[in-house]
Amino acid sequence: MFVSTEKFQVIGPKDPIVAVLGGAITLPCYLYPAMNAENMELRWFRSVFPEAVFIYENQQEQKEEQMPQYKGRTSLVKDFLTQGEATVRIDKVRASDDGLYTCFFKNGDFYGYASLEVKVSGVGSDPQVHIEGPEEDGIRVVCTASGWFPKPQVQWRDPSRKKFQAFSEAHAQDAEGLFSVEASLVVRDSSVRNVTCSILNPILGQEKVKAIFIPEPFFPQASFPWMPVFVVSLTMLMLLSLGPGCFLKKEHSAKMQQWKDWKTLQQAKEEDEKKWKSANKEADELQRELGKFFSPSGTLGILFGEDFLVHSSPHFLYVAFQRGGRRFITLRNTGRIGVFEIIEEENRVFLLTVRDMGLERQRRVLQGSKEIWEPNV
Repeated sequence: MFVSTEKFQVIGPKDPIVAVLGGAITLPCYLYPAMNAENMELRWFRSVFPEAVFIYENQQEQKEEQMPQYKGRTSLVKDFLTQGEATVRIDKVRASDDGLYTCFFKNGDFYGYASLEVKVSGVGSDPQVHIEGPEEDGIRVVCTASGWFPKPQVQWRDPSRKKFQAFSEAHAQDAEGLFSVEASLVVRDSSVRNVTCSILNPILGQEKVKAIFIPEPFFPQASFPWMPVFVVSLTMLMLLSLGPGCFLKKEHSAKMQQWKDWKTLQQAKEEDEKKWKSANKEADELQRELGKFFSPSGTLGILFGEDFLVHSSPHFLYVAFQRGGRRFITLRNTGRIGVFEIIEEENRVFLLTVRDMGLERQRRVLQGSKEIWEPNV
């Protein structure tokens, strides 16, 4: 775009100039017909004339009228100034540099100007995706990213790369003008085991993606004993958080508490599974050692004329012994004690609890075994 005068025309780029955040950009303008511009007044400004980005007059830079945000970041490329071409360079590009500029050339009473557009663009952080919790008949998944410019485009896709059309999206700008985004998707189809969040810069065409796997137990329709308790807990928390005139203020904190409670239940469930696996491993080791101990050649020790085996582990402390042709074992787990009778069937060793004996009879069995530690019953 240009304006004619009697002496010359000022011509600028037809297409927008793309600038990358933190980089450098040049704003070129030139005269037609070509002529020496060394003694002209040159000015680059924003929307109005006083908003000076760079001023060149009397063959030197003039800084008095320059806007503060451009001080120390601009310079004039003079290489082709004698041929009528002048270029201003802007370093350390910011989001605020985005928009329209005007280059102005004046020679005596004649002047001309041209407009040019700058499109600042920047790729921000990788998307972060997490499961926020169950919602209605599905699972809410949230994708967040920050430091993008301009406002990024968000897409959710299933494993076949089909786009989800229905999801919520919110944007915010920080003090530097950079965008953060939060996009929420409710996945209702339990056969969709993973989803992908895509953040796209519409100018550069650069995209960052992050996928998340959704375990089947996370879907509300799955039948798990903790789910009814969880739902009731969430309902009670929401009811307790409500009060006259404070629903909107407490709604967010209630949802966060719901998620924390749900996460706590999940962690407890995972911890129980770990303990169960560890206990099963200990039980397998106990099974093998008992097989060795009660085999004809497997006696590991003798105490007061009786065979015995003592074993200590993170989960069990036990003493195995024989009494009156019957074989017994005592197990202590986290301070509690149990007495079991050992039964052999088809070359396998089983533990049969002696719970029906009663405490007195258990004491007699343990005392009769001349055990080396005192039971805590």
